[in-house]
Amino acid sequence: MTTIYATTAPDLKTDAIYAPSAPCGNTGCAPQPQQTVTVTVTQTRFLRNTNRRSLLSSAIFWFLVYGGMDLAQSVGWNQPVSVILVSPEYQYSWFIGVIIGACVSALTMTFIPKIAYYLLGGIMQLTGAIIFTSAPYEYTAILAARYVGGVGIGLITVPFLLHIGEISTQTRGVDSAMEQVALAMGLCIQVTYDTEWSRSLDISANLLHGILGIIFSVFGLLFVLVSVESPVFYIRRNQEEKARQCQQMLVAGNVPKTVNALFEEARLYVVESESRSLGEELSASVMPFCKLFFFRCFVAFTLALPLTWSIVGSTAISEGSIFAWPLYVWSALRLISTLFTVCALDTLGRKGVSLVGLLCMAGLMLGMAGIYATPANIYSWYNMGQVCNLGLAFQAFAGLFICSSSPYLGEAFPMRVKPFFVGLIVACEQVIHIIVIVAFKPTTDYLFQYFLIVGIIMLLGVIFFAIVMPETKKLTLRKAGERFQRVHNVSPY
Repeated sequence: MTTIYATTAPDLKTDAIYAPSAPCGNTGCAPQPQQTVTVTVTQTRFLRNTNRRSLLSSAIFWFLVYGGMDLAQSVGWNQPVSVILVSPEYQYSWFIGVIIGACVSALTMTFIPKIAYYLLGGIMQLTGAIIFTSAPYEYTAILAARYVGGVGIGLITVPFLLHIGEISTQTRGVDSAMEQVALAMGLCIQVTYDTEWSRSLDISANLLHGILGIIFSVFGLLFVLVSVESPVFYIRRNQEEKARQCQQMLVAGNVPKTVNALFEEARLYVVESESRSLGEELSASVMPFCKLFFFRCFVAFTLALPLTWSIVGSTAISEGSIFAWPLYVWSALRLISTLFTVCALDTLGRKGVSLVGLLCMAGLMLGMAGIYATPANIYSWYNMGQVCNLGLAFQAFAGLFICSSSPYLGEAFPMRVKPFFVGLIVACEQVIHIIVIVAFKPTTDYLFQYFLIVGIIMLLGVIFFAIVMPETKKLTLRKAGERFQRVHNVSPY
């Protein structure tokens, strides 16, 4: 890098022309010839022109892909080849790990850099993957690996949602929603090889699960090494120089005007929060918490154990095999719809897209409940074919709904209390999964009850969210937070 000091500010993209004045004391002297000075700036580092926000999303993406595979195992996509009995504890163990990790990160994030959580969480995921690979037939070892992997995801998820919300503005929807895209990709991978594995191979599917986990965890750790801490973290500690350096690294090309504008916005965000008392921050968090608690918990209903039982059972009856095409398409539709939704969050917006998805999910779930209301329908090829089709459509619309929850969590709460509320909501989402695993069984009566109850809840949720949820695309954290604190936000934009 060539460093240049100047007393004026000519445009560095063009030649700077200087015309010195006549010497002092000499009246009427001839004008001096003009001198042309060409200033050249040499970029010597590749990362200076790289969008470091995307590097953070890439790091967390690989971690969460493996997390999506563990999530899929937790909701029924696990072949009991090496595990004689898949107990309820095996299924909810990962969720308990996530709760532990989310609570630990929420309580300690105020004084520990977020990069530390990514490294620790990634190492824990890598450890769990190694256990899967080295002891694929040992139930106790696999169970421990699931707990460890869950804690790793909990340590990663909460800091990421806050971190990406602080360093993104115009593309916050895309960057944040990579959480759900990665989980959907992990689900797709797990469902695909889990369905295919038992056809001809007689070795444990856990072996492949662990190998893929090692690969994804290593990729994530490598990307973490070039990630950048949020400027907000250092501004809160009065380390303005470090904060400005982080902001410069987050702006591709280090454009001074953009760097200064974003840094000033981050500083105002901190100053505004620090000017309020803790009681005022808690009071301002009540309405956002009520909104996001229900919104994020609805995400748990889009991928639950009864949905797995339904698609597997209906496919077996309608197609005559549990290795038929609907199982592959089921997870692929969720992934494709999340990819489509990511492209729409910062253009069409969060609110409208998510409400369309939730409304369609409510209708489809009530439709499945209507079929399961008659127990004899489970023996009907035609009726189970309809359930299968409804289940496929449900996952297609689920992708429209779930992606908005990630940017919303990063925007909703005041700065000082945000880690605690986000961690609490993420933990509550896992509690929903555990309740469903414990409370429901793979029988017609239970499936009817589940689909009916959840379908009605979703239908009520459409009305509730249409009234209270704000549209926050391309807004700063300060403006988005103000909208969440309103009691109602009927406007769709």
